[in-house]
Amino acid sequence: MAPIGGWMCCGRKAKLVDPLTESVCDEDGTYDYDLAVLGGGSGGLACAKEAINQGAKVAVLDFVTPSPQGTKWGLGGTCVNVGCIPKKLMHQAALLGEAIHEAVAYGWQVPSVDQVKINWSSLTEAVQNHIKSVNWVTRVDLREKKIEYINGLGSFKDPHTIIATLKNGSQKELTAKNIVIAVGGRPHYPDIPGAKEYCISSDDIFSLSNPPGKTLVVGAGYIGLECAGFLNSLGYSSTVLVRSVPLRGFDQQMAGMITSEMEEKGVKFHHRCIPVSVEKLETGQLRARWLNTETKEQGEDIFDTVLLATGRYALTEQLNLKAAGVNVLSENGKVVAETEQTNVPHIYAVGDVLEGRPELTPVAIHAGRLLARRMFGGASQLMDYDNVATTVFTPLEYGCVGLSEEQATQRYGADNLEVYHAFYKPTEFFIPQRNIRNCYLKAVALREAPQKILGLHFVGPVAGEVIQGFAAAVKCGITMEQLVNTVGIHPTVAEEFTRLNITKRSGKDPNPASCCS
Repeated sequence: MAPIGGWMCCGRKAKLVDPLTESVCDEDGTYDYDLAVLGGGSGGLACAKEAINQGAKVAVLDFVTPSPQGTKWGLGGTCVNVGCIPKKLMHQAALLGEAIHEAVAYGWQVPSVDQVKINWSSLTEAVQNHIKSVNWVTRVDLREKKIEYINGLGSFKDPHTIIATLKNGSQKELTAKNIVIAVGGRPHYPDIPGAKEYCISSDDIFSLSNPPGKTLVVGAGYIGLECAGFLNSLGYSSTVLVRSVPLRGFDQQMAGMITSEMEEKGVKFHHRCIPVSVEKLETGQLRARWLNTETKEQGEDIFDTVLLATGRYALTEQLNLKAAGVNVLSENGKVVAETEQTNVPHIYAVGDVLEGRPELTPVAIHAGRLLARRMFGGASQLMDYDNVATTVFTPLEYGCVGLSEEQATQRYGADNLEVYHAFYKPTEFFIPQRNIRNCYLKAVALREAPQKILGLHFVGPVAGEVIQGFAAAVKCGITMEQLVNTVGIHPTVAEEFTRLNITKRSGKDPNPASCCS
């Protein structure tokens, strides 16, 4: 084969092969697509749509491997199908159930309030119908934007060539000038007897055909606590195994308040415990055994459902990254890419597949859009992963932005910090006499004037809505002076941030004397 301009002809394929990378493009030096995105979740779709806006030709490959229990879903990724959206709907269902009981205290005549209970089938049907509508709208959106959607499992053949394995087992090959890895992750299953045979994960809970009944949740990260929280509030007894600490990576004082609130609502916690085995009984129920890693004592109980929430792993193994030359993987299989660019210049990654980045849908979306603008629009703006707000949708929500008190102390030293804090009384909690013991907020700031705020933390109703607005202020470098000079909206829970005036250092009582002074 004679070289053609540094390339070699591929014969009948009418393709050119790069002798250095062995990647293939068309004879005229072009590719099938300007961009191929591996993964049809939030980050990948946002990147693809923005690339189209910038004039690129784009393909999106997406394929859902069924969970060990056989659960599968449509286009849209984790958030839409088995993450944020169904989780928030279940959380809302739980809040509505509590509100029915509270309505009696407000004078509403609710017949047989003690008989109020959830219809699990009706709930899951409503949730799944909404998800399917989003799947459909997403498919239509891709078609209207002329993004080619390939329902196939993509893997690398070489740095520019992707092989898509379709549902029927056939394969489709395509080439792309740029490739974005946005495959996200899936739940991790611990290596114990019965885990994959009898347990479910967050992939399964939102479409579970039968009511979960008495449930054991293994893991106390935000997924585990959120699931235990809404299940318990829906009337399904919940127990949580905590391996080390709840909400690792979050402010631990706030995490303690979340678990305290959940315990007061009836959720049981077994601390410093790891699962040992799960076996199925003749009744169909599950006997779960666990070990206390401190006392070495073993415990067991019988449950209807065991839900595993022990972390997630990145779906990189199936990509054949070695063929592409991508060699920047962490121990847990995530892609290490400081500016979303891997060691192969034209191959990028966004979303949960990235090492050391927040596993949050809005993060993936924003990073994907900015990346597309850099690739095709001549932009230079990089994703800023600092001061990203988030909320844990436990029965009493926890919202935060910026550094935890532990992180700030480690970075700046305790002597250089001032922590303002307060308990507060939501007005709507008074009449039904709801527990206010864990309604609390704090601002972690530099001690030196003007006391730049490093982190804001809030436990209480609608915490997500509260913290979203303050996140913009933190992003702009708000100080304590500016915060306390902001006039609050009364009576709201969000105004409590503007009333902060007691520091932990002072030792004064952070409980309020009244609501209006």
